[in-house]
Order: sequence, then structure tokens, then C-alpha cells
Amino acid sequence: MNEPLAVQPLELDVQAVDGHRWTLLARIPANPQASLLWLPALGVAAKHYLPFADALAARGVAVFLHEWRGGGSSNLRAGHDTDWGYRELLCNDIPASEAVVAGHAPAVTQIIGGHSLGGQLACCRLGLSPTTAQRLWLVASGAPYWRAFPLRTKWFLPFVYRFLAWLADRHGALPGRRIGFGGQEARGLIRDWSRSGLSGRYAAGGLDIDLDAAMAAVEIEAHGIAMDSDWLGPESSLRFLLSKLRHSQTRVDVLDAAALGVRADHYAWMKQPGAVVERLMG
Repeated sequence: MNEPLAVQPLELDVQAVDGHRWTLLARIPANPQASLLWLPALGVAAKHYLPFADALAARGVAVFLHEWRGGGSSNLRAGHDTDWGYRELLCNDIPASEAVVAGHAPAVTQIIGGHSLGGQLACCRLGLSPTTAQRLWLVASGAPYWRAFPLRTKWFLPFVYRFLAWLADRHGALPGRRIGFGGQEARGLIRDWSRSGLSGRYAAGGLDIDLDAAMAAVEIEAHGIAMDSDWLGPESSLRFLLSKLRHSQTRVDVLDAAALGVRADHYAWMKQPGAVVERLMG
């Protein structure tokens, strides 16, 4: 029987160029074979992915859990006087976490990945910086474009996107905890997200770069996992997102409740991630 790997748990302080600060949670095994920078779902704090990180670290992957601006350990909270969008996340925050990962797990295969919105922004980040990773992992993720969803749900999505953008503008931030979607999210972020949901294209307010064209030039090994009862990130939306990586080698697996050992929805896999880890490492 193989001895379990010694894993070092770390809490690493990170600061972006604009002063935003947060803690990068890490699980680093001895002599890791790869590093993973993991980007959470909208409104989900990094700490909720620790079971996933522990399972991967036991398999030899050094895992670093990014924290979104405005949530968890972040020193900022969205409001009338504090706003941001995809530009700050893609150009300030993720690069700062990447630098810390490189310092703690050098000279190994670099993986970037994410859950839900995290997977979308991992793809966008690769478009801006194609050398940031050699592999891409997406779990329960997919583009929010309404036409990429099954008929039973897509008919009401345009209304949802317009309403949430309006609500965030009206309140100064999206009151996500009150409405059951996300956290207290910056209105600029919700505006960028709703724009992609309506148009099917990615753009970041204040960033004069065609993100779709940038993603189309990326060449990477991409592996996506969809849950067969996930209406928030169905297989069709995952495939639409991966189609933007036109020159990449892509693979999609769909897991059901029998394979997962839990409900095959958007979130249940986080508490029991063994099947997801096995498929990603396979």
C-alpha cells in the first residue's frame, strides 16, 4: 500500500497592484507533479473547496484556492462606493495569485481551472495570458449564454440577466444572499456577466480586448466535467464555452449521481469530490 503523501497546508497573503488583499489557501504535497490555481464559483468562498484541494493534494497536485474580490478573505466588499468588474479580476487579482503559485510550486505542470464563473474566467485569463498554464480543468462550469441552455430553462434567462443587472445598479451591488444567487456582488461584475449571458460573447468593461478572439487563439489541453442534473451549468453550456477554445484539445465527461455518490447538481460535488478528482486525474 502506498504511503499517503505529506501535505503542507498554507495560508498565503496576496496583494494586487491596486491594493486589494486576500488569502490564498494552499495544499502543497511533497514533490508535487503539478500545480492548480482554482477559481471559485460566484459568491462561493475559497474555503469551501478545501475537500477538493485535499483530495487532489493526496494525488500529488499542489492546489491553490483563489478568493474572489468581495468575498471570503478579501478586504473589499461591493457597494455604492466600491465597484469592479471582470477587468479587475482578470488583470489585477488572478495574476497576483499566479505569481504566488509560481513561487511555491515552480517547475511543474501548471493547471488553471474553476467552478461555474471561475471556469469562465479561467478561459478568459488564458486568452489574455496563454502561457499561464498548460492544462485547463472545468467543473460544473459553462457559458451563461441563454441560447446554449436547454429549452426548458433558456426562455426565461434573458429576463433574469436584465433584471439582475438592473437590481445591482439600483442597490449599488447585487444583494445575492437575499435573493439566493451569489453573494454581495459588484454591479460592474454583474453587468459583465449579464452581457455575456445575453450576447454569448465575453467582454470586460474598461478592457479594450476582444476576449473571444483571444480565447480562439489558445492551444491547451482542456477537460470539462458536467453534472447531469445541473441546470445552472448543463453540458450544452460547457460545450459552448469550450467551443471558444477553437485550437485546443477538449474533453467533456458527464457524471451522474451514481458516479458521484451525491446529487449531480451544481454544488453537491464540492463536499464529496472523490469522483471528480478521479476523472480529472485519469
